[in-house]
Amino acid sequence: MKGMEKALFNVKFIAVSDLIRLRKQYGTVLVLLPTLWSLFMASGGIPDAKFLVIFTVGAFLMRSAGCAVNDIADRNFDKHVERTKSRPVAEGRLSGKEALAVFIILSLAAFSLVLFLNRYTILLSTIGIALAVVYPFVKRVSHFPQVVLGIAFGWGAVMAWAAVRNELGPEAILIFVANIFWSTAYDTVYAMMDVTDDVKIGVKSTAIFFGQHVFRALVALYICFVAVMFMAGWVDGLGVPFYMVLLLVLGASLFMVKRLKDMPTRETAFRVFVANCLTGGMILFGIIFSMERI
Repeated sequence: MKGMEKALFNVKFIAVSDLIRLRKQYGTVLVLLPTLWSLFMASGGIPDAKFLVIFTVGAFLMRSAGCAVNDIADRNFDKHVERTKSRPVAEGRLSGKEALAVFIILSLAAFSLVLFLNRYTILLSTIGIALAVVYPFVKRVSHFPQVVLGIAFGWGAVMAWAAVRNELGPEAILIFVANIFWSTAYDTVYAMMDVTDDVKIGVKSTAIFFGQHVFRALVALYICFVAVMFMAGWVDGLGVPFYMVLLLVLGASLFMVKRLKDMPTRETAFRVFVANCLTGGMILFGIIFSMERI
């Protein structure tokens, strides 16, 4: 009996790890990066270790919770999409109730971390949880779920600034807006992998909305992203290295768009999507090495 219980536990553990994409942490990186941009700017380049731990662990927990609620919402869609048909809820390895329990546990764990921050940040965190719940349902009614994802992924930047300064500065707002452009760009690339299946099942996305103009839209989104980040750096008084990095990021991003246009396959789209983790990391280093107060 113990052997059967252990086998069942192992099956469920694997299913939960697949639910929260434990082996695929690029999503966590993309949630964390704008948070760190804001945290380092707000802290003058040297954030408190407490903030680094809280927001890093919080990014993992909230991204994992977002994956859980996304799979609950999409359980009847995922089984018809090649890329998602083996997800645990769609495949029946986890029930909707089990996935919901995972979401609740992860959300409570994330909220418990926020309780170590100021009251302003605690209030802002409730909006973050609401955004994580709302996002998966947007694709049913709007072609712009990628924009909502950008709002959700960028909310950590707002919270990080509030945690350090107990207020919202213009830099935090600009980073938040920049992230909306950035997330819309890279998630449009991600959505391009599923366009054929999404059209069949009636799921909406910016990739479908932009259609044959998708590559022009991506160029515009990346330019807007870099332009707004330039303004954030200017307001914060960052040094030359930051702007040099931004130019490199823009060049790399436009090169990736061209690469995808020349080779519009699922594999290329995925590589371009993941490459945003690298360019986002470059911006973080640009911020750190541009702080005049270090």
